[in-house]
Amino acid sequence: MATAVLLISCQDQPGLVHAVAGFVLARGGNIVHAEQHIDVESGVFFQRVEFETDVLDTAGLADAFAPVAGRFGMSVQVRRSDERQRVAVLASSQAHCLTDLLARWRSGELPADIVAVISNQADHAALAEFYGVPYYHLPVDPQHRAAQESALLDTLAARDVELVVLARYMQILGPRVLDAYPARVINIHHSFLPAFVGARPYHQAQRRGVKLIGATAHYATAELDEGPIIAQEVTPVSHRDAIADLVRKGRDLETVVLARAVRAHLEHRSLVYGNKTIVFG
Repeated sequence: MATAVLLISCQDQPGLVHAVAGFVLARGGNIVHAEQHIDVESGVFFQRVEFETDVLDTAGLADAFAPVAGRFGMSVQVRRSDERQRVAVLASSQAHCLTDLLARWRSGELPADIVAVISNQADHAALAEFYGVPYYHLPVDPQHRAAQESALLDTLAARDVELVVLARYMQILGPRVLDAYPARVINIHHSFLPAFVGARPYHQAQRRGVKLIGATAHYATAELDEGPIIAQEVTPVSHRDAIADLVRKGRDLETVVLARAVRAHLEHRSLVYGNKTIVFG
């Protein structure tokens, strides 16, 4: 059964939980899941409330909730649990994250519609065709990056994309793309940053003899690899691991962490606050 979801943030104050629960009750709704958090340092209250209701109209619910939001100074998102957001996956030469996302989507793990695979390489056309997803090859000419970015924006708009996933897309997105999709571009990278900046991070890690490697998924911002973190994971390694072992283990982590972050966004479980995220269970 489809449910309504409220994502709420505001300054912490008495009566918040009571007001939200009272709103749901007044509309004959039934709360099936509720989770909240208070950021002690900033004094900000966050809540995710999922509830059953006879009339599942997000615009109507938002209008009805407006007096409550206004009284407490709330920022509110009203979503449906059965929404299927339109997703574009961007990838470069490495296909492990792209392949994993397409497989999870096809098996029903990701509540979305993947409507485009976009790459600066021509490598993945057959893979996209196998999954029945349109493939767009948009090569990057260093002398004409603005033109490629315009083509990318045109493609995203033509496909009515709501979420952009960078599945090891090794190109930097400019401000025009990031401004068009605020908190709607998810990137994956190794957790070595900033300790191992730049190319060949696993080679650097192996030379340093690290004991943990990891991966981080975050919302992309103008500050490269500094956006709000959605999901992270690590795995132990040892002196016995060669570079190829670190790369293999790192790719495994990247696929799992990226899928976890994408699912959290699609299920309306993430709230961005400043440069942090609140990710509800």
